[in-house]
Amino acid sequence: MKLTISRESLLTPLQSIAGVVEKKQTMPVLSNVLLVAEDNTLTLTGTNMEVELVARITPVHVDQPGRITVPARKLSDISRALGDEAPMELSLEGDRLHLRCGASHFTLSTLPAEHFPNVEDEDESFRLELPQKELGRMLDATAFAMAQQDVRYYLNGLLLEVDKDHVRTVATDGHRLAMAHLELVTNCPELRQVIVPRKGVLELSRLLDDVETPVTLVIGDNHLRATVGSYTFTSKLIEGKFPDYNRVIPRGGDKIVLADRATLKNTLQRAGILSHENIRGVRLNLASNELQVFANNPDQEQAEDALPVDYQGESLQIGFNVGYLVDVMNALDEDQVKITLSNPNSSALIEAQNDNRCLYVVMPMRL
Repeated sequence: MKLTISRESLLTPLQSIAGVVEKKQTMPVLSNVLLVAEDNTLTLTGTNMEVELVARITPVHVDQPGRITVPARKLSDISRALGDEAPMELSLEGDRLHLRCGASHFTLSTLPAEHFPNVEDEDESFRLELPQKELGRMLDATAFAMAQQDVRYYLNGLLLEVDKDHVRTVATDGHRLAMAHLELVTNCPELRQVIVPRKGVLELSRLLDDVETPVTLVIGDNHLRATVGSYTFTSKLIEGKFPDYNRVIPRGGDKIVLADRATLKNTLQRAGILSHENIRGVRLNLASNELQVFANNPDQEQAEDALPVDYQGESLQIGFNVGYLVDVMNALDEDQVKITLSNPNSSALIEAQNDNRCLYVVMPMRL
């Protein structure tokens, strides 16, 4: 294998691939990136057996086609450290990959391409196109609520739901729930639900730009495949049944609070400084046109704060994990936030005042 490529065209795809590759691997080849040079194209592939990312770079001057795997992070770090002045020449000599750029020369170890695992192909069951910016918005609005290492493995991912005229993303860790939807004619013959693992959600989010250019999603029985420009991303799916999120969404709350999102977020963050560092609890006291926020901790330290809100109902005291509320404020991008409550034991429903495409549910705490 021998090829010449500019640093600029190699670096960005290589860094994306290196993000998929885990640092600590049980199989040495999984720390490597697969390089395939043929037909004036260089194809890079990285995988951790759960997620696979393929990037195609063209045009590339290929003198000798070939296939080999090399350490992903080392190749990425070298490429980042080089200057843009001279092109990079990659050549396979024996079992070593030689990288030459100007006066610089690096020799990297390799492993045979045959050792590199392939994500198995499967029959696609449904194909969907939607704007990159809309899928990115939905993932950003919900991914933070995924569980991290819950024994209920189906919570360590994100539900992607498609019906004939909607696409939804839903995430929950059992204490809070985030849902985003997009009205879209999908021609999906029946409701489809798949659970994308956490790593897959985070890597897919990184590929999406704030543009109308479409991303193509192919939903299979065991995999989700996304094509974004010159990238092809594949993620295994989590087997299991996602909870019925409609049962979690509180209905009929009669206490509606309108507040400035930035002011509420800042007030919560200030009070949260003196909350108990493990349970992060704050108490909200709601009265006519005012919301008071209280926090304390085992060191007998206390925080009291207040902000004006638009509220005319009965007074109410309710406790929440302050981190969960701040996460919701960060996820919303409208200036005004609407919070619907009913009693101290019922979950809060939080939305943007003028945008119903996202909603959030946060369970209360006993303080």
